[in-house]
Amino acid sequence: MHEGVLKRNNVKVFGHGTQPMLFAHGFGCDQHMWRFLTPAFEDRYRIVLFDYVGSGKSDKTAYDPNRYGELTGYAQDVLDICEALQLTNTIFVGHSVSSMIGLLAAIQQPRYFDQLILIGPSPRYLNDQPGYFGGFEQADIDELLSLMDHNFIGWANSLAPAIMGNADRPGLGKELTDSFCSTDPVIMQQFARATLLSDNRRDLSYLQIPALILQCADDIIAPQPVGEYMHQHLPKSTLRYMKATGHCPHMSAPTETIELMDDYLTHAMVA
Repeated sequence: MHEGVLKRNNVKVFGHGTQPMLFAHGFGCDQHMWRFLTPAFEDRYRIVLFDYVGSGKSDKTAYDPNRYGELTGYAQDVLDICEALQLTNTIFVGHSVSSMIGLLAAIQQPRYFDQLILIGPSPRYLNDQPGYFGGFEQADIDELLSLMDHNFIGWANSLAPAIMGNADRPGLGKELTDSFCSTDPVIMQQFARATLLSDNRRDLSYLQIPALILQCADDIIAPQPVGEYMHQHLPKSTLRYMKATGHCPHMSAPTETIELMDDYLTHAMVA
């Protein structure tokens, strides 16, 4: 079974350290997006990369719309990998929706995890007034999902560059657009619904693993009030504001991302 999991999720393991650092990619992405970060950590950690079922070079025949209709199905992918590799004291690095996926996994099986590093996390994308600003109104979400259904390529070409930001570096937006377009549209549509319609606010208080929140500037997917909400409701969290703009600092500002991760992990080891 373990071999099947590793093949299913296209798991790659390398590095010279013993403590695992498990990188979980965001929506519409794959493990290749971490290539700017992993060289900074592979001498000290055991790097684990993977693709969610339906993404990258995963086994797409393993895709089950019932399992992956909610984020819990993706969290089970993470737990399956932890079990297959017998991981302990894992540093989980999650981008965007993977922040909540990792949180769900760590609540269910905390024994696998030591620290969570959450890049651009959001527990709820929809505004819920009064009191919660997620960045999107229901009409915004409906429009995005409708465009996905009717014009997938147009949706990718308009949304991906906006998510990436950094318009002065169009190559970054093109890479994200190409990543979106390389994925099965039906799987992407279902993942988008599971992501955009999720509400994990009530789950935050159950996480007992320490977590670093990396909050970008000018992030249309996870604006600043979202990061602050996360920090207020996660019991053992640290919030760091980034100079990086957009939603993908591991690609647009890898040096700053690495520095903040290093600083956090150094202090965590001392504590």
